[in-house]
Order: sequence, then structure tokens, then C-alpha cells
Amino acid sequence: MTVTQILNGLERVEAVGADADAAARMGLLEWAFALPGAATPEAARAALDAAPDRVESAAARAFVRYLGEASTPMPPPARRGRKARFH
Repeated sequence: MTVTQILNGLERVEAVGADADAAARMGLLEWAFALPGAATPEAARAALDAAPDRVESAAARAFVRYLGEASTPMPPPARRGRKARFH
């Protein structure tokens, strides 16, 4: 499904609070599994760019927030242990 289709569905969700967040997480999973490739920060940024500027429902707002969080690249893991001290 496209981001627009997912957002249209989430706009019809009248839930608030934790229920809206749960619906948004389900939408994010649906988006990630529907991608032809990997769900990368770049794919999330492209999805945000394709999303409408204004969303109304709590679930749709949470979905956009989750996409924003997913568009931030993760830092590389910190080295720990004996090898890290020698590098």
C-alpha cells in the first residue's frame, strides 16, 4: 500500500491515545512490508515527502511521526571491549 492509502485509512480511525498509536504502528508495518526493497531511512524520507502536508486524526499524526523517526539514520554501534581500546 502507498503512504496515501495508509493515511486515508488512518484518517478514518477515531481512536486516540494508545489505540491511535497502535493503529499507526500497524500502518507503519504495513508500509514497511509493502515496500519493494528494504525499509531504509531514505525510503521513510521519500514516504514523508509523498504524504499530505496536513493530517487530521491522531492515528494519522502518529503515523507521520513514526515515519519521521524512521527517516533518521541510526548511528554506527560503539565498539566495546578489548579491541575498542586498541583502535
